[in-house]
Amino acid sequence: MIRIAAVGDIHMGPDSRGVLRPAFETLHECADLLLLAGDLTRHGTPEEARVVADEVSGLPVPVIAVLGNHDHQDERPEEVAAVLREAGVTVLEGEGTVVDVDGTAVGVAGTKGFGGGFAGRSGSEFGERVMKDFMRHTQRCAEGLRTSLEELRDQGCAVRVALTHFSPVPDTLAGEPLEIYPFLGSYLLAEAADTAGADLFVHGHAHAGTERGITSGGVRVRNVAQPVIRRAFAVYHLEPGTDRRREADALVEASR
Repeated sequence: MIRIAAVGDIHMGPDSRGVLRPAFETLHECADLLLLAGDLTRHGTPEEARVVADEVSGLPVPVIAVLGNHDHQDERPEEVAAVLREAGVTVLEGEGTVVDVDGTAVGVAGTKGFGGGFAGRSGSEFGERVMKDFMRHTQRCAEGLRTSLEELRDQGCAVRVALTHFSPVPDTLAGEPLEIYPFLGSYLLAEAADTAGADLFVHGHAHAGTERGITSGGVRVRNVAQPVIRRAFAVYHLEPGTDRRREADALVEASR
């Protein structure tokens, strides 16, 4: 089993320094890697990023992250990402990375993602330029995710995970007001994972949402926003080589 720990929306600032570190230091007991699903800071400042960096620096497992909308608030996402990378975090945007877990290649493809809505109730690239720009950004994120997953497949990864901040499905938004669904995710992200193939899709962003969902192609989706999982991190166990479309029990979940 490959053990994947994940959490998003930790929204750290100076007053939360050290809150998660004790739990993170136990990761080697229950997980092979840690995924951070965006909104790691409150306002996207380098100072807040350094708090996050201190929480995850030198952990006993690899740490892989994407940024969220809060991490863009101060319009310095490159600086936020740089601070995290200096602490050893792999920060992804439209790319993938491979982790070796006892000889098994585990690939993680990541992008922040964006909104737009879901099948039958989504925005389109039509009309005003600002609307076109909105949807084109979502399309670029989804295309980067698809390409990264395909590259990881071609590299022979036995397990592939999609990591975003925004949601790929409405399932994990249940509990949020319907009016804001278009700003919480896009079906294009799910299409990317279904087209390229993935064993697990992890996201955050929807604080009032639901943990579990699934794409139309059978990829298991988990909303790991901390207000949803209500713990320092969730752990998901994946068995390499299991057909995600046929095996309903392929994903074994643990709590921490």
